Amino acid sequence: MKHQTRRQKRIEWTRLDNAAKIFPPTSNDKDTKVFRFACELYEEVDPIILQEALDETIEIFPFYKSILRKGAFWYYFETSNTKAKVSEESEPVCARIYNENLRNLLFKVVYYNKRINLEIFHSLSDGTGALWFMKTLVYHYLTRKYADAFRTKLPVLDYDASVSQKMDDSFKKYYTGNTLPKKEAQPRAYHIRGTRKEDNSMHLVEGTMSVKAVLEIAHEYNTTLTVYLTALFMYSIYKGMSDRGKKHPVALSIPVNLRNYFESESARNFFSTINIAYHFGKESTDLKDVIQSVNDSFNKELTKERIVHRLNRFATYEHNFIARIVPLVLKDVTLKIANEINERGITAALSNIGKITMPEELRPFIKQFDVFTSARRPQICMCSYGDNLVISFTSPFMETDIQKTFFQTLSQKGVKIDISTNR
Repeated sequence: MKHQTRRQKRIEWTRLDNAAKIFPPTSNDKDTKVFRFACELYEEVDPIILQEALDETIEIFPFYKSILRKGAFWYYFETSNTKAKVSEESEPVCARIYNENLRNLLFKVVYYNKRINLEIFHSLSDGTGALWFMKTLVYHYLTRKYADAFRTKLPVLDYDASVSQKMDDSFKKYYTGNTLPKKEAQPRAYHIRGTRKEDNSMHLVEGTMSVKAVLEIAHEYNTTLTVYLTALFMYSIYKGMSDRGKKHPVALSIPVNLRNYFESESARNFFSTINIAYHFGKESTDLKDVIQSVNDSFNKELTKERIVHRLNRFATYEHNFIARIVPLVLKDVTLKIANEINERGITAALSNIGKITMPEELRPFIKQFDVFTSARRPQICMCSYGDNLVISFTSPFMETDIQKTFFQTLSQKGVKIDISTNR
């Protein structure tokens, strides 16, 4: 009985993982640190069934019942009795969720016409963890709504981690404490400028196209889809640069899912980032050469040795004794300064969630998935479902020259693209 009591106390509050710590002090109305997964169905969403599906899903992911609290030395998650309620979409995409003056859940589920949307504050989870929640939510929604079709046999979802596995702090688990090589200095990167909307809302442009069609182009250049689209993004940025801007490299920040390198089924944050840079003022401006350079950079950065170094560097701060005893108010200032220094070396960001799978029996009900995030600078997020590849640009700026160049280049290569926007 005592063991159960201790266990209950442990799950009442939880420290933030290493990646999560940067988000509370650096989130604001201009950069909410919120990202969204959306699932578009072939029929209108039934909010009553969606609520039932959410009630079931959150019991499978009890960590999502957390609210974020401030202590004297650290932020921490506290289990809440607040009920997660489905609502019809009424706010701008990726609007602010975390507010230190409110004791609210760190995610929300909203619907609009045929779309189920999950928005999450990044401290709670990364893209992979949130996708597992989203897939579970959609699974329970569809198996409830079309119960007659599954009366004899329920489809099987491909994620069945235990609660403890979902709660795992994989940064702490795989931290070695080994001495790290000196961190390479990042030169100041080219920064994109533009006109912000008065309400700080994001400008979203989505392009839906065939995975196969884009893969064929990537294979023409003997590279992967991710490398090709990364290079194309950099090239599209270059096309709008002034001669003065070309004094600085274009540098993209790219998240890396650490579950691909370490055994983990954590539904929390477990990612790192790499920076891929190209200097158009000093190197060839031919797209083919940009692709080759990006390909070489990916091969260099995505070795197990460099991934381990990056994980240890992420975790070192938490294991530093002096850092532990510094009051939270000073930690916040330090993290804000570190974040600003890091941002100087970044032009934009690109995140590829990859191929999303669902049980084959659910395919007749699902049209596509997409993903995008709040952004203090232009950012691409992408994912695929079946042969549908959705590439989503979010930007705080009203100008769309980069997006136009990116999609036009694909279109000129014969890719048919369906464009939509939140304007």
